[in-house]
Amino acid sequence: MPELPEVETVCRGLRTAMEGRVLTQVTARRPDLRFPLPPDFAERLRARRIERIDRRAKYIVVHLDDGQVLIMHLGMSGRMNLWAPQGGKDASGGEPPPLATHDHVIFEVGNGSRVVFHDPRRFGFMALTREEDLAAHPYFAHLGPEPLGDGFNPDYLSDVLGGKRTPIKAALLDQRVVAGLGNIYVCEALHMSGISPRRLACSVSGQRAERLVPAIRDVLERAIQAGGSSLRDYAQVDGELGYFQHSWKAYGREGEPCGQAGCSGTISRIVQSGRSTFFCNKHQR
Repeated sequence: MPELPEVETVCRGLRTAMEGRVLTQVTARRPDLRFPLPPDFAERLRARRIERIDRRAKYIVVHLDDGQVLIMHLGMSGRMNLWAPQGGKDASGGEPPPLATHDHVIFEVGNGSRVVFHDPRRFGFMALTREEDLAAHPYFAHLGPEPLGDGFNPDYLSDVLGGKRTPIKAALLDQRVVAGLGNIYVCEALHMSGISPRRLACSVSGQRAERLVPAIRDVLERAIQAGGSSLRDYAQVDGELGYFQHSWKAYGREGEPCGQAGCSGTISRIVQSGRSTFFCNKHQR
């Protein structure tokens, strides 16, 4: 599933093509994705101007001129594919490609660009709400702070982890603790900060929290700059793959030398809560 850097990369691509422009046509080629689309979905979006596009956790949040907010989640295999007319910014050139079987929702904007939501497995979903109801929406009400925001700092992390006797890896994947983190980037941040994924969350405070918070920020920022990590289905809106997977120090590197400078250890793999965890026994404590 795309994680925070991948969703942020998609948001940045969509902003270039869609912010400030009118949705001239919206087409839903089926009534449902993971969940049913909202009633009159296409009609409610058509002729609306996109004021801005934000990201919250792993959600794409599109603010419209009439106070509606479109919430989108890519799910396991969802992509936003952008086609722009020749001569326009980020032009694709030529004619738009024919629609494919798993092209489910099509957004056309005033400059002639087209954004297609493509999702073979249909685990993605879309919802509509009002601006004033957004913070209390069931998708958002429980979320912790953004890991790249000011609210996520060593003091906050020490406080929120106090008393938690789950492994730190599981705690960081809890969206109530911090929003948007996923398996890949938690593995990478724990590796970078020298903290074992098996360590009890309540023991990650003080100096450990002071190491972990900047490690999380650094890993996420570098991943965003690299366009995210491309595994299986993920690609940027222009079809380009992310390349942060080439910078992984731990994730997916079982049996390889530890990527930490000065460490002679080897990356191990264990399973925690049904998910693979990659780490170095030697320098992660």
